[in-house]
Amino acid sequence: MGNSLKRKRRLWVLVWCACCAGAASAMLWAVQRAQPVCRQSDLEATTFVSAQALAEEDGEKRVFLTFDDGPSSTTETVLDILKEKGVPATFFVVSADNNKDHLPLIKRAVEEGHQIALHSCTHSYKTIYASTTAFWADIKELRQQIGPYVDLETVHWIRFPGGSTNTVSHKYGGSSIMKNLVEQAGEKGYRYVDWNVCAEDAAGGHPSAGDVYRNVVKGAEGKNVCVVLMHDTKATRKTTAEALPDIIDWFKEQGYRFCRIDELDRQI
Repeated sequence: MGNSLKRKRRLWVLVWCACCAGAASAMLWAVQRAQPVCRQSDLEATTFVSAQALAEEDGEKRVFLTFDDGPSSTTETVLDILKEKGVPATFFVVSADNNKDHLPLIKRAVEEGHQIALHSCTHSYKTIYASTTAFWADIKELRQQIGPYVDLETVHWIRFPGGSTNTVSHKYGGSSIMKNLVEQAGEKGYRYVDWNVCAEDAAGGHPSAGDVYRNVVKGAEGKNVCVVLMHDTKATRKTTAEALPDIIDWFKEQGYRFCRIDELDRQI
């Protein structure tokens, strides 16, 4: 009788643990799903200044390679590839707890001719989009963190996390938060840029390097100007970094000129 009762108790504990594990997994899945991701199909309403109109006027094909959410250990690999291929890029950097040790790579990027731009310090949507005040406080902190590695007088481009038209921010700061931030960015002397080609390397499903390459090529087809969104996080070492040489080669074969985002300063 005693042994039977003990077995029942053990079985009940195992069932309870399994239920808790299942609930935790479901919660984690929900949180992951709640994070905004970039998909090419989402870009129809995305604006990225008026570079496309400029390209249609002069007919020149230009590509702007951009990397978000670094620097990280992957950034070093990305910089090696860019150097080997002889092309520039723009890095929209963060300074979160998990990448501060890699901030010195910003100095290397600058020395090798790349542009440094602002993304977010914490990249926490709940924090930065709570209010316009919270957003600019985050940007101020980011500038302080990267100050030792780049001349801050040259840093005046921003990419809003999620893009300038994202709606995830409405949950935290109301439906007018992005409109207000875009207006304030101009008042503060900042320029902002979104993207019109997405590698989808930060989306779920663990895309392969081949997937990343195909996403970029598909998104770029038919465009004279391509502002390509990629990520140089630790998680993209086996995807974006591996796909990058082929991505660069494709744009070269198609006759694109590689540009930094600040080239738009001279044309708009």
